[in-house]
Formats: sequence, C-alpha cells, structure tokens
Amino acid sequence: MPLNRIESHPILPIPEKETLEFTWQGQKLTAKKDETIASALIANGIDIFGHHPKDGSPLGLFCANGQCSQCLVLLEGRPVKACMTPVRAAASICPADGLPDISRLPADPISFIAEATQEVKDVPVLIIGGGPAGLSAALELGQLGVQTLLVDDKSRLGGKLVLQTHRFFGSSHAVHAGTRGIDIAGKLADELTQYPSVEVGLNTTAVALYEDQVVGLWDANEDRYLTVRPQVLLVATGARERSLPFKGNTLPGIYGAGAFQTLVNRDLVRPAKDLFIVGGGNVGLIAGYHALQAGINVVGLMEAMPQCGGYKVHEDKLARFNVPILTSHTILEAKGKDHVSSVVIAKVDERFKPIPGTESEVACDCVLIAVGLNPVDEFLFKAQEVGLPVYAAGDAAEIAEASAAMFSGKIKGREIARHLGWDTPETPKDWLTFESILKSRPGDVLGLDEGLRSGKAFPIMHCRQEIPCDPCASVCPKDLIRIDPQDIRHLPEFCELDDKNCIACERCVAVCPGLAITLVDFRRNQAEPFVSIPLEFSPDLIQVGDRVPVTDVDGQVLGRFPVDRVRSLREFSRTLIVRVKVPAELATHAAGIQIISAWEPSAAESDHFLGETPQENIVCRCEHISADEIRALVRAGVRDINQIKAETKATMGACGGKTCLSLIKKIFREEGVPLEAVTDPPVRPVFVETPLSILAGKAQEGSEK
Repeated sequence: MPLNRIESHPILPIPEKETLEFTWQGQKLTAKKDETIASALIANGIDIFGHHPKDGSPLGLFCANGQCSQCLVLLEGRPVKACMTPVRAAASICPADGLPDISRLPADPISFIAEATQEVKDVPVLIIGGGPAGLSAALELGQLGVQTLLVDDKSRLGGKLVLQTHRFFGSSHAVHAGTRGIDIAGKLADELTQYPSVEVGLNTTAVALYEDQVVGLWDANEDRYLTVRPQVLLVATGARERSLPFKGNTLPGIYGAGAFQTLVNRDLVRPAKDLFIVGGGNVGLIAGYHALQAGINVVGLMEAMPQCGGYKVHEDKLARFNVPILTSHTILEAKGKDHVSSVVIAKVDERFKPIPGTESEVACDCVLIAVGLNPVDEFLFKAQEVGLPVYAAGDAAEIAEASAAMFSGKIKGREIARHLGWDTPETPKDWLTFESILKSRPGDVLGLDEGLRSGKAFPIMHCRQEIPCDPCASVCPKDLIRIDPQDIRHLPEFCELDDKNCIACERCVAVCPGLAITLVDFRRNQAEPFVSIPLEFSPDLIQVGDRVPVTDVDGQVLGRFPVDRVRSLREFSRTLIVRVKVPAELATHAAGIQIISAWEPSAAESDHFLGETPQENIVCRCEHISADEIRALVRAGVRDINQIKAETKATMGACGGKTCLSLIKKIFREEGVPLEAVTDPPVRPVFVETPLSILAGKAQEGSEK
C-alpha cells in the first residue's frame, strides 16, 4: 500500500478493509473501501486536487467537512466534494479544472425540472447533526418516546467524537469523562438503538429551510431529495473551522485542524512528515499530540497570545516531547509553489502586530490551522425568521468542549419534550449550573506541591489548572482522591486516611485525561522509589531494562532511569503504565517519559526556501479574493457587505460565504469599524451546495441510481 497510510497506532486498531482500484487523471490507484476521494488521493501522495480558474494556483483539501469547496473534483464528469464523497471501484476521477461535461443535460431542462413532485413528511422533532449534542438530545427524547428524526451528513454518528483518541474531561457520571472520544461515540450510538421512536438518517444533509417551515434533506444513500415539516427543530450542526489570511494560505498541505484529525484518526492517512501548528487552544494542542501518536514530527506550535489558551495538561504533553511552543507569535507567510515547504513567523507586540526583525523561517510540509471555530447556525437563524420553533445545542449554540455539548444536548432534549406538551419535569437548576461549569474557561495555572515524601505509596497530581474534570476521584477504589462534587473544576486532592492507604492500583494513573497523575511507591526502596507514569505510545518503543529520559511537568529532562515494568490495566488497555526507578529527591517531580529524545525539522534541500510565494493572503477561498482587496474597499468607505460582493464576488462562491464572511467582518473590526455599522448580506436557502437534479427529484445520469 502507499507510504502515506498509518500501519500501526497506539490507540486505534488498523482494520482490514477491502482494497479497490480507481483512476486519477487516467492513472490507476488503490483505495480502501468506503473512504473518501480526498483521503484516497492523499494516501497515494496526491494533494493537488485542481487549480483555481482565476490565478491557476493549486488547490487541495482544507476543511474535510463539506464547509468549503476547495477540494472539488470531477467524479465521472460530475463535480463533487472530494472530502464528502466515497471513492467507488473503477471510478474515473480528475481535477475540476475547467467546466464539467454538460453534454448529457436533457434537451428540454424546463420539462425536466417540472417533473419534480415532493411529498412532505411531518415529524414532531427534527435534529440536524449527529454529534455529541444531537446524540444526547435524541437519547433524552428517545427515553420519553418522542418521535424524532435525527439526520447527519456522515456515514456514522458521533460528529467530531470519532476523531478524538484522547480521554475526555468533565464528569465521569454525566458525560463519560475518562473515556476516549471514539469510544463515547460508539456508546451513544449503541444506546440510541434502544429507542424505536428515534429514526436516524446517515449520509443525509439538511440543505435548506423554506418559508413554509419545510426542511429539505439530501439523502446521499438514495441520491434523492426529501422534505420534512417538523413541529420543533433542534440545530446541533456543530462548528466550522476559521480560516486565517496570510500569504500562501491556500497552498496544498495547509489544513484545518478537523481535516488533519479526519485524515489521521478517522482514515488512518499520514498527510505529513513535518507539521507546524498555528493556534494554541485545545484543538491545536490536541491535534499536535495526535500527530505525535501517528508518527508525525511536530516542528513547532505557534500562538499569538502570551500563553496558550488550551488546557495546560495538553500543552504539557507536547512539552514532554520537546515540541517548540512559541507564544506571542504570528504567521506571516507559507512558502511553496505546489505544496507548502516552510512558514515564516514573527513575534508580535501587545497589539498583536508583527515586530520587524523578529522573522524566522521553519521548514515543514504541513501547516495545521487551529485558530478557532464559528457556529454552523444558518438553520437556527432561518428557523427564527420563518417562525419555526427552534432550539440549538452544542457548538451551534456556543463554542465549548464536547463534554459541554453532550450535556447541553440533554438539556435541550428535555426542553423540547416540554414544548411539545410531554409530561416531564422542568430542567433542574443544577443541570444548568453544571452546564455552565462544563463550558467554563480554564483557570489560572497554579503551583504544584511536589515536596519530598517517603514511606508509602501515593499519587502525585501534576494538574495545576482548574478545569472541569473528575475521573481520578470516581475511579479510586479507596475513595482517597477528592474533588468538590458541587464544582468539579477544583483541583483533586489525595486524602489519606488512618484506616485507608493507597494500594498502588494505578487506576488514577491510567484514567487521567491529561496524563497528569503519576504514582510514587516508596514501600520497597526509600532511596530509589518506583514511579508509575502513563504513556500512550506503542509498547514496542519501550522495554523492561531500558533507561528512558524522564521529564518533569514542563518537559525538562530529569535524567535517564531504568524501566522496571510495563503494563496496562484491562479497563484502560490502551494506556501503558511504565514503572521506573527514580532517585527519591526526584520522584515527586517525575511527570512524563520522553520516548523520542527530540523532534528536529528535516534538513532543507537546496531549493527548499523560496524567495517569494506566488500567492496572496486569501480571504474568499472560492473566488480567491485577498484581504488586501477587502481592506481597500473598507478604507474607501464601504460599509455594506453586499457592495463588497458586487465589487469582488466575495461570499458568492460555492460555499456561500461560510469561510470568508467572518474574515470580512474581522477586517472591518481591525479597521475600527463597529459591526453595528456594517450591513450583512442576506442568507438564503439552499445553505449547502446541491445538484439541481437532486432538488428536482431526479437522479443524475451516470450516478449509481
């Protein structure tokens, strides 16, 4: 198979899948059954999917979620999004350069469209989105027996949960904290099958909401258009990646974080050797750790703020592997001709302006953009406009962690049932309080108590930031780890009792989502106690008798110490617990193991660093409109985005402004124009690009139907 496939992973199984052949520009290639065209191409080392008609610049994958149109290709002459369309055996695929073949259109297209008839199906509740929020709402409604239709545009339920290999934070009891996201997705989906009142439509995209309160759905399984009229709509559509305007920002090899995780964790495709990350929130930090697990070299992570905004425990995990974390920095340029080959970064001042003379260049073949998310909320606002009762949950309502999305979905399910007249209690006030705790931002970074102790076994909590998390307290068989049950943001405490001692079961070590608990055991040797350290890498990388570099919580190597034992607990089988023998004075400071001594960028080839990038800082990816063009109009006095559309065609591309509208508003703010003074463009259905033949109720010629 191609070299770009991941053949072993410490967390994910490598399934045996049928291999099929397809052609790309006439060249025979292989793919895995059911994978998307985009993943199949990248697995074969192809990341240029086409060229932009305006300037001929290369185009490739960016969002992998159907939210932009940068990955458009022609499948048997039909334009499709490579990130959303499964590859078919013997399919002929080519770049969408130029116009598709329209020779097969009916001679009389008017009569073709006139054939369309559509029966509207009435449903009490329609949920758009099968991620953590939508699933939790459906479960709440299913338990009550409320007839519900849940649709999702993917082939399996779970949303972004299916991309998350790490254990989740939050409450063990309420939102499956301590369980990996991929496993939570399976648990919720399996539980939903117990409730016959909930109908699930996979590979089904909600594309429009009309004035008569009818929602249009595209069922890709049957390649047909459906219409439903819900009594209540729940929008649980999640969020879309924010783009970032900088020179060369549309080069192939520059991905949104979700796209990168989709390739690595869902499709087991390795899209890079040397990764550079822009953004130090949880998304960027977690994606960096996922990259390390997939064997990808992380050459740096950059954050514009003075400190990373994500959980400190996620940052600490990267620090243990010597990943350079550069705060108060910005990206100026991505260099490359047909693929990114390096980035130019610079320090920023207190106003986030680049400081001249601080520029530096970092070699990389992949850039991950993790600069925040925007709610996918078109259906919410349209429903409000047409008077359809509507609720929103998860990121569609407020950007937060997936644990908060699960709980908000549960609350909205209860509220919807009450709206429909079901005899169910009001939402308890403590639910609302708990939801606000799950949505809270991380607290200040506090000092650690790592004083020398002796005589017994005890856990050391290296978490030093108040975040909502309680798995360590819930898993201790002796109830010796305490967290305030009223506010699980408080740091855990080890509370040894006279009649109860730590039995060194190591369950707290294995369950901690931040890998931030070690266990120190002085019982056998007061001078050189054992320290049990969690590790989520292949057991082939570490053996009993090895001397491994042990780090403190900040990634500083304390020394190389012998491995006494490597094991995993049955309940937490994909987390290794490595026991090392450490000098007593260092035992409570030991926090991690640096399996790979250092990450170093690949040596640059002679033509690696380019003097100039033949691309602009693109805001509108569909029409290739630069930030400079938008800024010039704003400075000329334009305050109506409709006028910007007329002048430049920005927001008029296939994606309908999904990636550029927020950037245009950001430019207004940067130019000192309050958004209250800016006129928004109208948002009309259809919200998602849909073939006219589908809307007409007739399958296209050449499709499998």
